[in-house]
Amino acid sequence: MPSAHEDLPQEVRRFILTSIPSVPFLEALLLMRGDNTHPWDAHRLAQALYTRKRVAADLLRELCESDIAQPAGANNFAYRPGTPELAQRLDALAISYSKNLVAVTDLIHSRLERRAQQFADAFRWKKED
Repeated sequence: MPSAHEDLPQEVRRFILTSIPSVPFLEALLLMRGDNTHPWDAHRLAQALYTRKRVAADLLRELCESDIAQPAGANNFAYRPGTPELAQRLDALAISYSKNLVAVTDLIHSRLERRAQQFADAFRWKKED
């Protein structure tokens, strides 16, 4: 049986695997994209995501580092993708997420699980010959 990930367009799957580090990161960018008329700060984002202000501040920093958000005044940030191509990828991601939330979040989680397994494997004791 094909995985739900296969229902996602290939370019969206590739973008998720290379550019979306976590579900909270995705949710933050989608919130900012959905309300891009008002600046976001850590307090507002924390309330919208039901998380701590520190976590929201870290997400805003990551969004800026990813060229998805830009500073918009003192401690405020705006959804402003750095290139039209990035904006198009984010739009495609938002559409895929709205149509297939489970596939998108499963793909993010499977990526994280693979990375955790690779990390764990690096510390396995290898039996000497």
